[in-house]
This record gives sequence, structure tokens and C-alpha cells, in this order.
Amino acid sequence: MSETFDFEARLRAALTPVEPPAELELRLEDTLGSLVEMAADELEAWELGTLKDPRNWPRAALGPAAAIVVGGGAAAGLVLLRANRKSRKRGTFSVRRSVRDAAREALRVFDDVRR
Repeated sequence: MSETFDFEARLRAALTPVEPPAELELRLEDTLGSLVEMAADELEAWELGTLKDPRNWPRAALGPAAAIVVGGGAAAGLVLLRANRKSRKRGTFSVRRSVRDAAREALRVFDDVRR
């Protein structure tokens, strides 16, 4: 039982990065895009007239609040996903370019929601 283990080699082998399947990124982008669209639809359908009666406030505010949180999170994820894809295509990392790419993608996401 005097076997020697090379712990460093085993850790290196266990902690090597694993590339996710190619279709996962596309599925994630589609899912995030649909969440953003559903949140925009929810906010568009919200009626201010229901706020006249204070008894309706919790119910009337819950839908739009959830839409803002879910839609905002999905939009941020979509922006980061698209900006990350662009930086990987370039093969180099620059903070300035990454911020610029993220800003451009944010504008694209907002343009998509407006349509």
C-alpha cells in the first residue's frame, strides 16, 4: 500500500476547463431573449387604472416588479453573453473593447425589445 499519488497531476486533470456544448450558448441566448420579450410584454400590458383602488396595489405592482427584475436580469445576461462571444472571436482581451462591446449589445437588446 505504498503507492505514491501525484496530487498535483490529479488536481490539474480534475480542474481542467470543460467547454460547454456549442448549442448550449444558442439555447441560452434564445431563452434569455424570450424572457426579455415576455417581461416587455408584461410591462406593456400593465394598466395604471388598477392603481386607483389601494386594495389592488400589491397585486397590481407584483407583476410589473417581477417583470422588471426578470427582464433586467435576462437582458444583462444576454448582453454579457453576446459581448463574451465577440471577445472570444477576437482572441484578445481589452477592457475598453469589452465595455464598448457590452454597450453596443445593450443598445441592440433594447432595440429588439422596442420592436
